[in-house]
Amino acid sequence: MSHSRNQDHDSQGPILVLGATGKTGRRILERLEALGLPTRAGSRSAHLPFDWKDRSTWPAVLEGARAAYISYYPDLAVPGAVEDTHAFTELALKLGVRRLVLLSGRGEPEAQRAEQALQDSGADWTILRASWFMQNFSENFLLEEVQSGTVALPVGDVAEPFVDADDIADVAVAALTQPGHGERLYELTGPELLTFADTVALLSEAAGRPISYVPVTAEQYSEGLAQVELPDGFADLVMYLLTTVMDGRNAQLANGVQQALGRAPRTFADYARSTAATGIWNAQLCR
Repeated sequence: MSHSRNQDHDSQGPILVLGATGKTGRRILERLEALGLPTRAGSRSAHLPFDWKDRSTWPAVLEGARAAYISYYPDLAVPGAVEDTHAFTELALKLGVRRLVLLSGRGEPEAQRAEQALQDSGADWTILRASWFMQNFSENFLLEEVQSGTVALPVGDVAEPFVDADDIADVAVAALTQPGHGERLYELTGPELLTFADTVALLSEAAGRPISYVPVTAEQYSEGLAQVELPDGFADLVMYLLTTVMDGRNAQLANGVQQALGRAPRTFADYARSTAATGIWNAQLCR
């Protein structure tokens, strides 16, 4: 039975996953491939290169695809993101790709404009509006700070419902492959509200060594970013997310994971324990 189902999927073409090397895209590709479904990676290093900044790369990755996961780099909050995602959606529909799943962000007016453009497009859409990823502590961004033993951010005691990227990937795969998720906006959060001090305490406990959280001013943090080599616009984006979006506007839980999957989302403590077991947070100590 499963073999004939896979044949049916094959006849409809691959599932395109944009941001294929990112936190969610990589996990989505792994899950789709484990299901035996045909996939197409969308990234600058892929067999068919894809680049948001080069629209000439868009048609080839969409041609013949049966569905697409849209993850905008670096974030839907940056200038031009809404226009790009709108143009990509129009091209997808023109080329016959109707099933579109968009990764969005909570509390970002720009992201909600991109959501609206998708909703108005006539596509068979699903929107995944996600809170802050737990994996920001273990996959780039804050990894080196955790390894160093001090996480310093311009955020006080504001709470955030951190969400696991594995939960996002599970919802995305369901939306890309199963019926019943069309025209649904899922607010994806973890099961609890935590401050950064709370999360760092859980990281410290899981890693079995002292890791402290130090709140700093926006000016101090901005000065620190200026000393690090970052992609164009990335420092501005980080400052916007940390000082504007992280103002308490997202300090409430949502049940999107339960709605989409029928199960509870993963806790931060579970994430911290399983990630600590890989040894990544102690890597700095071995150098």
